[in-house]
Amino acid sequence: MRIRTVDAFAARPYTGNPAAVVLLDGDGFPEESRLQAVAAELNLSETAYAHPLPGDRDADWALRWFTPTTEVDMCGHATLATAQVLAEDGLLHEGERVRFRTRSGVLSASREPDSTLTLDFPTAELTRIPVPDGAGQALGAEAVAAWDTGTLGMLVLEIADEKTVWELAPVSAAVAALPAPVVVVTAAAAVPAQDRSGPGEPGHDFVSRVFAPSQGLPEDPVTGSAHTALAPLWSGRLGRETLTGLQASRRTGRVRTTLRGDRTLLNGQAITVLDAELRTGL
Repeated sequence: MRIRTVDAFAARPYTGNPAAVVLLDGDGFPEESRLQAVAAELNLSETAYAHPLPGDRDADWALRWFTPTTEVDMCGHATLATAQVLAEDGLLHEGERVRFRTRSGVLSASREPDSTLTLDFPTAELTRIPVPDGAGQALGAEAVAAWDTGTLGMLVLEIADEKTVWELAPVSAAVAALPAPVVVVTAAAAVPAQDRSGPGEPGHDFVSRVFAPSQGLPEDPVTGSAHTALAPLWSGRLGRETLTGLQASRRTGRVRTTLRGDRTLLNGQAITVLDAELRTGL
């Protein structure tokens, strides 16, 4: 069984968020315990399994995602990684789109002329809520606002400034006690991308960090799905449909977001860094 590790939302190797991708033969998945065991063995934030759907009129592949401890309903970076593997195998060409049947419905990815990949995901529904008790102690910094994200299942907390987001030192046990399995912390960029000039790293409009200790991920390096909530938040605030988000993890990664009403486009690069064989099979 072939396994590839892909750095998603990464401009260079060993940045972004690594995901393992396994393309399966046949028309079904192995038993769930085996899928979970391999994901735990690989110990990456996500392992994606996909098999073709030749008889499905609405989707081309079935796709599932597993953290080291559990299956999840949606994962952006592992979907981007899967699309990258399909492109490398000659199954996704420039200008084409691939459709995945998932626990969150049919999601699609397309390959752009510059070899980047664009995901088409549902936009999260944001509801302003009071900042939960204990959020400041859990993060080590006070949040100025909070949002529920509905079926996305994430809690979004806004921090006053970008510098504080970079310096957060959260307490995992306290974060796990907050009222959502995934906590997204965000702030506006200290200098918006459109105001930057000169050489150096490309600009960004907002920053974020994502913590999910209850799902076996103390911190996720780059979280595509979180940007389906960050895009409407910051596009509404900044008045532009297309923005660049920088996830301020140790590895860092950039996600270009374009808000299209109830859909959010997530664009980024991906790089395969490992191609290996699973000797025990599934």
